[in-house]
Amino acid sequence: MTSRRCGGSGREGSAAVRGALVQTTTGRACDLTLPAGAAYSSIAMGKRATDWGHASELDDVSGEVAITGVGEADHTKASGRTPKQIAAQAIERALADAGLEPGDVDGIMYTPFDGHQFDAADFRVHFGVTRDLWQSTQGGGMVWAGSAPYEAALAIRQQKASVIVNVFSVAWATQRTEMVGGPGEVHATELFKQNLEVPFGWFPQPVYFATIARRHMQQYGTTPEHLGAIAVACRRHANRTPAAVMREKTLSLDQYLASPMLCDPFRKEDCCLISDGGGAYVMTSRERARDLRQPVVEVAGVGVGNSHTGQFWSQQGDFTATPQVFAAPPAFAMAGLEPSDVDVLTCYDPFTIVSLMQIEDIGFCAKGEGGPFVASNDGRALHFDGGVLPYNTHGGMLSHAYVLGIAHVVEVVRQLRGEAAAQVEGARVGIYGGYTGPQASTLILRRA
Repeated sequence: MTSRRCGGSGREGSAAVRGALVQTTTGRACDLTLPAGAAYSSIAMGKRATDWGHASELDDVSGEVAITGVGEADHTKASGRTPKQIAAQAIERALADAGLEPGDVDGIMYTPFDGHQFDAADFRVHFGVTRDLWQSTQGGGMVWAGSAPYEAALAIRQQKASVIVNVFSVAWATQRTEMVGGPGEVHATELFKQNLEVPFGWFPQPVYFATIARRHMQQYGTTPEHLGAIAVACRRHANRTPAAVMREKTLSLDQYLASPMLCDPFRKEDCCLISDGGGAYVMTSRERARDLRQPVVEVAGVGVGNSHTGQFWSQQGDFTATPQVFAAPPAFAMAGLEPSDVDVLTCYDPFTIVSLMQIEDIGFCAKGEGGPFVASNDGRALHFDGGVLPYNTHGGMLSHAYVLGIAHVVEVVRQLRGEAAAQVEGARVGIYGGYTGPQASTLILRRA
């Protein structure tokens, strides 16, 4: 096994990023297909300051682990279920998808952030198994939905476990009336924010990201139509996805633009759902995966980026960027791929502007050109059949369910197997971009 490490400033190499000749808001013609020979790291970062964050150094685990089973719990509005009940349903479905039994599992990963996640003790009680389980809190949703396969690969390499489940669930629709600012409750209890942000009105998340969106508009000419193109694409994909919360509610760009402001420049369609739901996926070695029922979807690359200012976004050195600028280059280097090799992209999407920034920062277009990029091809650039960059083909957190990224990974696996509801023809390489603000992860999956 190789001990090569991936991290730091990324790699130099050619990249012909998906795109088209489009008209920007200034009337300037903009060719979003970058020339061969352009350095990949310069696509995402350009000449922008990069001293506000860094990439984590990771061992090369390309091809060592595969995702062999995926499952989702029912995604609903307030259901009265607990997060652990939701997680158990997702795990049951993921194991059934993999053709495995609970007794085959010897590792579990989750996020301990809310005190209600499904851990090893819950697994033993629910499934009636008595064996010891390797357990890691470096899993779950958000950033960790993208970095969990890296931790799993190391555990499998070190023979700590052989079949590992990563799981995440929420019941925030059910719990919403008990929360301060909805999911922003965790921010309301943080002392810095409590004293230096909340009193001045910078709370909760819609306000944070509306501020960032307004800055992006002022700095780059991004328009409501650009944000609307993202919302419309995600809704169309949700309309095709039976499990999506918004499957029966259509959305056109005209309807988006006619929707009243929620927090300028955001309309409600720019903001993610609040729902109950969850997901899980099963990981094992690529060799063992070949003997199981599903096509092998291997982990080709993983990257993790970090912002030095953590959760205090108001202090970040580059206000309209995400740590994907640090996560994506080493992930592509590990995979031996370029953005132009990607067939489907999913990103953690609490707000439309976060989608747009990650599309830029992962390297699919130059910084500041995300708006024209997503609105290209008559506004269909992000559609599963739009021919540019199929994006959040299940609907994402904007229109599928607010389960914090775990369903995005499930969707990428289904796309690469050829069984998604909004299937991208011939998809073989897919990405999940995880995000929390302080961190980002880039998970590159490939059909083996």
